[in-house]
Order: sequence, then C-alpha cells, then structure tokens
Amino acid sequence: MSSTSVVIPVKDGAVWLAEVLRAVAREAPDELLVIDSGSRDDSPAIARAAGAELLEIPPAQFGHGRTRNLGTARTSGEIVCFLTQDATPEPGWLAAYREAFALDERVGAAFGPHLPRPGTSPMIARELTEFFAGFSPDGAPAIQRSAGEGGWHPGFLSNANAAYRRTVLERIGFRDVPYAEDQAFAQDLFAAGGWKAYHPGAAVLHAHDFPWAQFMRRYFDEYRGLRDTTGHIEPIGVRSTLGAVRTEVARDRAYLHEQGAGGPERLAWTARSAAHHGGRRVFSALGSRADRLPEPARRALSLEGRGDGAGTPVPAAPALTHVSPRRPRELFAEILDAETHGIVPLEDPVPGAADRTPLHVAIVIPPFRRGSGGHDTIFRVFREIERLGHTVTVWLDDPENHQPQRAAVIRDEIREWFAPLEAPVFKGFGDWFGADVALATGWQTVHPVLQLGATRARAYFVQDHEPEFYATAAEHRWAAQTYGYGLHAICASPWLADIVRERYGGSASVFQLGADETVYHPLDVPRRRDTIVFYGRAVTARRAVPLGLLALAELKRRRPETRVVIYGDPIPNDTSFPYEHAGVASQEQLAHLYSEATVGLCLSMTNYSRVPNEMLACGLPCVDLEGYSAESVYGADGPVELSAFSPSALADHMERLMDDEALWERRSREGIAFVARHTWRAAAEEVEAGLREALRLRERAAAASR
Repeated sequence: MSSTSVVIPVKDGAVWLAEVLRAVAREAPDELLVIDSGSRDDSPAIARAAGAELLEIPPAQFGHGRTRNLGTARTSGEIVCFLTQDATPEPGWLAAYREAFALDERVGAAFGPHLPRPGTSPMIARELTEFFAGFSPDGAPAIQRSAGEGGWHPGFLSNANAAYRRTVLERIGFRDVPYAEDQAFAQDLFAAGGWKAYHPGAAVLHAHDFPWAQFMRRYFDEYRGLRDTTGHIEPIGVRSTLGAVRTEVARDRAYLHEQGAGGPERLAWTARSAAHHGGRRVFSALGSRADRLPEPARRALSLEGRGDGAGTPVPAAPALTHVSPRRPRELFAEILDAETHGIVPLEDPVPGAADRTPLHVAIVIPPFRRGSGGHDTIFRVFREIERLGHTVTVWLDDPENHQPQRAAVIRDEIREWFAPLEAPVFKGFGDWFGADVALATGWQTVHPVLQLGATRARAYFVQDHEPEFYATAAEHRWAAQTYGYGLHAICASPWLADIVRERYGGSASVFQLGADETVYHPLDVPRRRDTIVFYGRAVTARRAVPLGLLALAELKRRRPETRVVIYGDPIPNDTSFPYEHAGVASQEQLAHLYSEATVGLCLSMTNYSRVPNEMLACGLPCVDLEGYSAESVYGADGPVELSAFSPSALADHMERLMDDEALWERRSREGIAFVARHTWRAAAEEVEAGLREALRLRERAAAASR
C-alpha cells in the first residue's frame, strides 16, 4: 500500500482547522504537515494539539505553488495530498485517492468533489453539486488524458482537495504564480504525457460563501490567475450575459424547489441569485483582462489589493529551503562506484571449467511486479537450467527498496507468480559468496555485477535493446555503455545478437523464447473467422499500439462486421471504432481467446516478444512488422506474416488471412510446429551454451594476457 503525506497551508484558519485535522487523522495518513504563514489566531496551537508537524514561515515567503513545493520537499509519502484549511475530508477520502493512483501508473494527479456545507447558499451548493457530478456521470472513478479531450472540464484541478504521485511532483512541481498553480500543473502534467484522475469518493466539505462584494473581488483575482497560468480569457457580451444569468437563476430556483423550499423562499433567493451570477460574469471577465485596466482599478477590484498587471508578476527573490538527505545513496550510485573504484577483478579461470557440469549461476535481477514478462522469462529459463543439473541463486538488486518484503517472501512470490525455482533468494549482496557465472539481467544490474568478486565469469542476459527505451535521456547513454564492459551477451533473438556484435563489438550467443505448452495449445472451441485479437499494451511504446489501431480502423472501414478484441492494458484504448476489451487476462483466458480468433496482431518495434509464440502455439496465425527482430526469428516466409510499417499494409495482411483459407491453414500448422521446437527446455539449453561460452572467453582472455 502506497505511503501518504497530507500537507495543509494555513493562515488564520482556526474556524475550521480543528475539524479538518480531526477528519484527516481519522484517515490515518503516514504524515501530516501544516505550513503556517503568519497566523494571528490560534491556528499554530490547534495544529500542535492535533499532533501535526508544524512548519512556520514568514508571510512574505508564502506562495500558492512555492509553499506546496516546500510541503513536498518536507514530506516523504509516495502520494502527497493537499487540502486547504477549510476543506474537511469525508470518510474514505484517503482510500479513494489510493484507488485513483492504482488505476494506471500514468496517473500523476487526482482530485475529488467539493461538497457544500449545511447552510451554503443555493447558488454555491447547486453549482458545486452539478459541477463535480459532471466528472463522473456513472459515479465511477474517471481518467482524463489530455486538456484537449472531450468531456467535462478536462483541465480542472483544485488544490483545495487534490493528491499527486510524488515522483511526478518532484519532476514537474508547481509554478510560482499568484493564483491557479493547480490548473497550471494540470497543463504541465498533460504536456509531460501524464494523466489525472477524478474519484467521487475523495470528497471534502468545502464551499466558499462570502458577501457579494467579497465574492466579486475574489472572482477578479481567480480569473486574473487563470489568465496568467493558462491564458484563459472569459468571454463577455450583453446578450450572452443576460442569457447566462437567466439560465443560472432558473437552475437555482429549480434546485431550491428540489430541496423543498417554498415559494416565498425561492422568491427571496431570486434577486441574490441574479446579482451573484451577473456579477460573476462581469468580474470574471474583468479579471481575465486585468492587464488592460489602470493600476488603481486593479488594486481596487482585487481582494488581495494587487495592483500588478496580468502576465507581469513582480519579480521576487526565490524562497530557499534547506532540504535534508532523503535517501542513503544517490540514484544510480552503482555507476559512480564502477567509475571510482573500478571493476572488481574476476578470479583466475580453472582450465576446462567451461565444460564441467554442474555450474553455479548467480542471476542478479531488478525489482519486479506480478505479470512482468521479462522476469517470467528469466525464471522459466532458469528453472529448466536447474533441471539440467546446475545450481542457481537469485540476487535482488533493489537499492530503492521497491520490494520491502523479506527474501523468503520474495522467493515465495517468484515460485507462485512465475516458476517453481529451487534457488535461494537474497536481497542485496551482503551475503555474496561467489559463482561460476554472475549474470546481469537488465542494464541497471550490470554495474552491481561488475562489483561482485569471487566470480569466474560475467554474462549479460539481454531480452531487448534497452537503450532504445530512453531516446535522449541519460539512461540511454548508460544503457548503451553496459555493452562495452566485456560481458558475454546471451540474447533473446538473432537480431539482438547482431546488434551486440556489430554496433558494440561485443560477443553474443542466442536463445529463443518458448511458450508454456501446458497452457498454450489449440483448445476445443469453435474458431471464429471474423475475430482479430490485438496485443494493445499502450503503456509500452515499443509495441506500436497507434499503428495497430490505425490498421484496425482501416480493416473495420473495409469490413464493418469484423470483431476486434484488444487486451494487455487495464485501461481501454480510445478508438474511433467499437471493440471488445479483455484487459489484463490470465494465461488460460488468453489461450481460449487465441484458440477462437482468426488473426493475432502483435507489433514489435524492438525485440520480438513471447506473445506471438503463445498465439502460434494455439494455432493462431500472427501478423508482426518486417525490418525488426521478428524477421530474424521467424524468417521472411516463416509462420508469422511480416508487414511493412503501414496501416494499410497491416490491414491487407489481416484481410488475406481472413479470406485465404489455404494460407490460414498453412500459417496455423507452421506456427504450431515452430513453437513445438522452441520449448523452454530448448531455450535453457541455448542459455546453458551461452554461460559456458562466457567461461571459455574468460579462459582465453586470461591465457592471452599471460
């Protein structure tokens, strides 16, 4: 369960603060921080009495974005929640935020509804109720993926009641602006490729109900802030304003009627409703045009008395905050270790050890989650390595402590989720005792492997060309550098082995992925000639999901009756055509799906995946892309249809397999035969040969240096 921090900026908040803090304590966050910026009432004492950590700053240092960034820096929760001093969480508030971030790892921010307090004026109560209901008409959590998508106010975000993923906050942060730092963050989040979520269960009691003049001056400041941060200019016109006010007053009267108000009460509120909505239209429009007003007018209209113009904030010195150490070591500290301490020398080779059985292999793995395909491949191969007579140990390299469980628990998870290894599991390298071969299994594990002694050889289990995952990031350079340390690469396709040899000048051997024949085989279910199955895991960019969706859209245009099933991602893909979504299905469910479909579509922009093998094992012809690794595995006329990088060409291939029964039968037979040869036992034998080659290369290098 994700750890949580709650941060509440406060100034003169004694009216509601005790109630708010009691409600927060009931939700049991891991941290509660109150940042007081010069209260003249009992707010600091209330915070202390409630057991909150209190940070007091001078009033001049307060800023809506700046102070919330300070709160982020002073807390440590994986989820950081912000409230205002008058926003009281309802029961279940914090659990709802945890659910919101569990929807998808791309969700970087979340928010919930503001509910009216008893006695709130009908204009405000009705507006709050209707506004937040629009985010979730069906009452379920909802995800917003861009500011330009359809739907209800996709750019809205309010720090009166919002939560953020810490990793996203630390990467983006709030702008230091007078108002609307939350709306600005929403823009920056979308621009960075992140999403935000709305959860109706993350509710707070929060409604501002001021005298008319104070309301209007507040609207002036709020819309001036929106202009500064998002560029929004509120439209204004006589006819449009009169029409909008008439509509809003009628809705307020209808709301009062629904609440049981009698005729005299509705009549009394009508004038106030008209003044409120009319004034709001005028003052909102003035605020978004504040730069056109003279300085005395801006100062008079502003609730805060600000005379500076929109878009021209007064420069100020930055607020500097002392940040204490937050981690025992820097991220990627192993890279610096390898540079400063050098690579630990290997032990002298024993002549003939490469051909001696058994070997002891130490596999070093990064942290994992249930369903990790890369880890599943590692553990399936090395269960077969054990059956070949070798001994294996598993060493989890997890300096960030993403998996805080004890080693025995992690071993049980490996056996339950992936394969029943006999190997013991260790966390970190405090108990390191050596190996014949130490095996890195991803670029992040190469540097720790270079620091391990009592080892005769090192090797590199390469399942994909990882530098391509990072484009121009620092990780791209580091991942590419790992191929230059002399580790023999045991590669999951001929394409990968060629890259290691030709691009990096390294040594490489090949193994090919298998499929679990106990799960993946043709099932006795009717084969549907109208069904396409697409591995549409959009979170993995190298799966070329946009290309696949374009191809399916073209196929549906040609053949509207085609049944499309998409799986691999818990969140459905947005498309222009109807389809059936299978989410993240179990292996048994996928075998059923593959056995009833006509064509499998799985696109690989880097190394091929296990998915085509599993489709082929069920007798399902598969379409992939030529020019990438699939061609090196299956051959130009092998069991997989290889297509150009073109939506129309992909649609052509799928149509041909749907229409040409002889071609379909041939591809189906060839696919079953291909996978029958590529078992996990065969993969393990290829990996075993690669491990022995690493020992031979070490022996030759030692002999050449004498």
